[in-house]
Amino acid sequence: MRSVNDLLSEYGASHQDPTNKRLHWICVPPIVLAVLGLLWCVPVPASVATWSHWLNWASLGAAAAIVYYLLLSPALAAGALIGFVALLAVTRGLTHLPWPLWLTSLVIFVIAWVGQFIGHAVEGKRPSFFKDLQFLLVGPLWLEAALYRRFNVRY
Repeated sequence: MRSVNDLLSEYGASHQDPTNKRLHWICVPPIVLAVLGLLWCVPVPASVATWSHWLNWASLGAAAAIVYYLLLSPALAAGALIGFVALLAVTRGLTHLPWPLWLTSLVIFVIAWVGQFIGHAVEGKRPSFFKDLQFLLVGPLWLEAALYRRFNVRY
């Protein structure tokens, strides 16, 4: 398994242009939110649904991502946990809209990915996940690592 620094460095190589970086800051969190929203919509067994609004495919997906992040960097995993809790709370709030959560999530997902592809067109480089799907999970970590560096937090 590659180190977190190797993954972040390789991801960062195709994210040098300031416009592309800005678009990633704008688009990556909504993409994660949209994926959580889509996972939230997948039915869970009735026995689970009756006793917990929080135990669903979205929270399980977030937990799986946290385990992956723990293997890479416990410090970054801690920050990601905070981010996932916040995004899951937003997702829960979106369930109260007068239209289905899946529709909201799908619209957010498409718009945010259009932004991502515009950024990569400006950069002139393909998104990293075309090379390795693992980079779909590295993208949010790359943003978090930038925050850690800005505030001199070791990871």
